[in-house]
Amino acid sequence: MRFTTYLRNGEARLAVVDGTDLIDLNDAQADVPADLRAALKAGVDLMAAASAALSSSTARQPLAAAKLAPLVADPGKTVCLGLNYFDHAKEGGRDKPDYPWFFYRGTSSLIAHGDAGVVPKVSAKFDYEAELAVVIGKKVPRHTTQADALQYVFGYSCFNDMSVRDYQKRTPQWTIGKNFDGTGGFGPVLVSADELPAGAVGLKIQGRLNGELMQDANTSDMIFGVAETIALLAEVLTLEPGDVIAMGTPAGVGQARTPPVWMKAGDVYEVEIERVGTLVNPIVNEQA
Repeated sequence: MRFTTYLRNGEARLAVVDGTDLIDLNDAQADVPADLRAALKAGVDLMAAASAALSSSTARQPLAAAKLAPLVADPGKTVCLGLNYFDHAKEGGRDKPDYPWFFYRGTSSLIAHGDAGVVPKVSAKFDYEAELAVVIGKKVPRHTTQADALQYVFGYSCFNDMSVRDYQKRTPQWTIGKNFDGTGGFGPVLVSADELPAGAVGLKIQGRLNGELMQDANTSDMIFGVAETIALLAEVLTLEPGDVIAMGTPAGVGQARTPPVWMKAGDVYEVEIERVGTLVNPIVNEQA
């Protein structure tokens, strides 16, 4: 199944995607919460709800005409990984990490497919990062093993972990450069885990700047896979329904190029993951 989150009267609404159309799940079944995170936290069988909606007479609308929201509009946690592809670690002058470089993203940084990534006034070193996003579907018990971890994944999407590099490097912790408003592209669709290989392994992942291929890799190249990442996080904290994990980016980022390539107003960056979809964000300057 494929799901999306769109806006109706300014509120995020969960829908199932059927070809080029979407069907609002709450319209189809009033007992299904309108929000993806709320539906997951309530333990709703979204696969069954989606199947029922697809066979119902509920009104459809064109997906292309919908104003989308970040796929999980208000995640409890967005945990990101740095240096999770060996070639990306290498291009940054670092060795393969022995433990994931975890950092958090705040909700205010997230934007939807089609929304503009914002070059901040205080920096022109605005970079792109094509990533696989994981959406947790069920509470992950502490100390869950790697062998059991994937049963808690609801699905996968695309993420662009846009980064303000000079701010990222101002401190040993990366958080400040990863949380500017308008820098976390997320969407456009969520593909349920059953439609993809276990752990979303073996999928081509690409990033294109104005149509030019900048990043080209495979999710099999991740140093820490989805199952291992969940197990490592479960040693520390409780992952809950609607939490998100952004799995890191492959080589080809702008800061590693000679000369560096920084995104600027008028650019467009696309993140495409095989069998998942394509996330597109135009780039604009921050306004007064």
